Amino acid sequence: MSSFKFSFASRAVVAALALAAFAAHAAYPDRTITVVVPYAPGGAADAVARVVSARLGAKLGATVIVDNRAGASGTIGAAYVAKAAPDGYTVLYDATPYSINPHLFPKMPFAADALQPLSLVLLAPNALIVKADSPFKTVNDLVARSKAQPGKVNFASGGSGTVQRLASELFRQKLGLDMVHVPYKSGGPAITDVMGGQVDFMFATVAASYPLVSSGKLRALAVSSPKRSPRLPDVPTVAETVIPGYEAFEWNGMLLPARTPKEITDKLQRAVVEVLKEDEVQKRLSDLGAQPVGSTPEEFAAFLKKEDAKWGEVIRKGDIKLD
Repeated sequence: MSSFKFSFASRAVVAALALAAFAAHAAYPDRTITVVVPYAPGGAADAVARVVSARLGAKLGATVIVDNRAGASGTIGAAYVAKAAPDGYTVLYDATPYSINPHLFPKMPFAADALQPLSLVLLAPNALIVKADSPFKTVNDLVARSKAQPGKVNFASGGSGTVQRLASELFRQKLGLDMVHVPYKSGGPAITDVMGGQVDFMFATVAASYPLVSSGKLRALAVSSPKRSPRLPDVPTVAETVIPGYEAFEWNGMLLPARTPKEITDKLQRAVVEVLKEDEVQKRLSDLGAQPVGSTPEEFAAFLKKEDAKWGEVIRKGDIKLD
């Protein structure tokens, strides 16, 4: 009899705990959600995170705030989320450096499996730009000069750990070219010097380069996406000109602390996808030269695996180190 009572009581406790957990998940969200952006305010990732977060709050009927925790190429903010409670109230809004940092930093401040993918938010292609009166009219002109004069053609970037640098390095490696990297502290000064002719070319986001290209201050020779950019429809892709299969995106995506309950993950992921389908959000992202995505966690995980492998190989082959 005592064994029966104990067993019955144990089952009752387990059932009560399960019911409480279900109720907690069903009530989600019942307090403020914090979206951590591991970069400084005012940047592209921060701007999009604020658009998405505002609409996400309206969709979920909750307050969603953006918390900028910049530093160490995004690793400080990512580590903060990795160590947060897995309850859906702390979300990481990260970008391309997330796939690059593990190959540049000797030790990351969080384990690789401490975060779980939620959804890929957007893809933003880069444009290969030169000054408006550059002798390079096409990508093939640039390649031909580099082959004829090894070490004489140079390219700019906003720093060694940026996708601007790695997009150029991938381009250089795939074609076996000898080019010189000229690093800057950020993308803005790099674009300025390309425009002035101090540097031959660079890969810059379509969002950053389009106004200067459309005003005739820069020339775009190619874009880094598999398909042409709607913002630059007359500009060919690198893939269709000199390197089949070439692609180098800036991306934004959202991640959660590992072991976040599936019910919460699913609810949040569905809301993100719905937000990215809204006409207003699509227009805002399109104006930035970005392609809204919205994916399942599994699709985002596969994308991250591919990005990790690609940039890891580029960094190893190029022996790239942080500035």
